[in-house]
Amino acid sequence: MCRNIRPLFNFDPPVTRDEIRAASLQFVRKISGFHKLSQANAPAFEAAVDEVAAAAARLLRSLETTAPPRNREVEAARARARAAERFAT
Repeated sequence: MCRNIRPLFNFDPPVTRDEIRAASLQFVRKISGFHKLSQANAPAFEAAVDEVAAAAARLLRSLETTAPPRNREVEAARARARAAERFAT
């Protein structure tokens, strides 16, 4: 769906509010079809981002796993390697 939305669960260090908000913003942009808003739509858009962020934070707090936390740097390196392979010219 949204390539810019990344998994946020089970990382060390844990996800931050800014990361949750950024993912929520991407989600709301995708489903609304807006990337640049008019002033008339800005309040509804911001309210939707806040609601999605709150729901995402509740979800992440309630999830449980027995798997060890993933390392952000290792996962980022893996993603870069996949992208390099995928887009190699």
